[in-house]
Amino acid sequence: MSRPPHLDLPPRAQAYALSTERGAFAVHDALPEGATAGTALLLPGFTGSKEDFITLLAPLSEAGFRVVAVDGRGQHESDGPADESAYARVELVRDVLAQAAAVGDGRPVHLLGHSLGGLIARSAVLREPAAFASLTLMSAGPGAVAESQQARLRMLTEALAAWEMPEVWRAMRQLDPPEAADASEPPVVQEFLQRRWLATRREQLTCTARQLMTEEDRVAELAEVALPMHVLSGAVDYVWPVPRMDAMAARLGAHRTVIAGAEHSPAVDRPAETARALIAFWRAAGPRPGDRAPGAARPNPRTPAP
Repeated sequence: MSRPPHLDLPPRAQAYALSTERGAFAVHDALPEGATAGTALLLPGFTGSKEDFITLLAPLSEAGFRVVAVDGRGQHESDGPADESAYARVELVRDVLAQAAAVGDGRPVHLLGHSLGGLIARSAVLREPAAFASLTLMSAGPGAVAESQQARLRMLTEALAAWEMPEVWRAMRQLDPPEAADASEPPVVQEFLQRRWLATRREQLTCTARQLMTEEDRVAELAEVALPMHVLSGAVDYVWPVPRMDAMAARLGAHRTVIAGAEHSPAVDRPAETARALIAFWRAAGPRPGDRAPGAARPNPRTPAP
């Protein structure tokens, strides 16, 4: 679980509900002050949310990119049905394509997926590569998660089937390793983590946990897509071992970045270094002609955030 260090949006960033043909999704949307070099759509991981990218919004937008971090359906502030079939991969991919169309206004966007979001992102690229300017897989591996994580996910799905969400939250906190407890963590963040958990749909968690345990290796298929790709991770990762991500990057012919001092959540652990790596990669991938001019309105109507 990513633990954002704070919840403060930078200047020129707003929280609202993004309207798409698949419904509304809660987003953090940060505009650059000057000319727009491109638009990036950021997908969070399992148990995560748009807030996991909050430390990246300022440096990425200051570098000229419009950055839109999204809560997927059933995650945190994006509503979702109490029906597991609504969280099948095909449905989540359709959501991402609708989000990309909404923020890109017909132009390809840079797509980044963290962990589970990386698996969803690559499925979206495989379905409609022309919708994207590049793909970044952040702390996401080639297939199912490590055996140790599969064991934890099995425990979680069993708990979700037997207990209420507050009970599962308390049990999870008891299982946290001692290093997860940070006395300096602001109370507002501690409260947020619990609130995010309770707001996330049980069905979303159960269905996507199964996806993480059963994901097939689709690297060979992805390698056939002519799109700039980037595999970014921390130097240590407990969900997918770093050597597996190294090998995946080699198979993809992808740019590879390892962030020293970071683990499974580079955007939280080392935001400055992570932002620099993303900026360099997106600039190398090339600007997209016709991006929205500075100060132009966002291309979608806003509704109040949930």
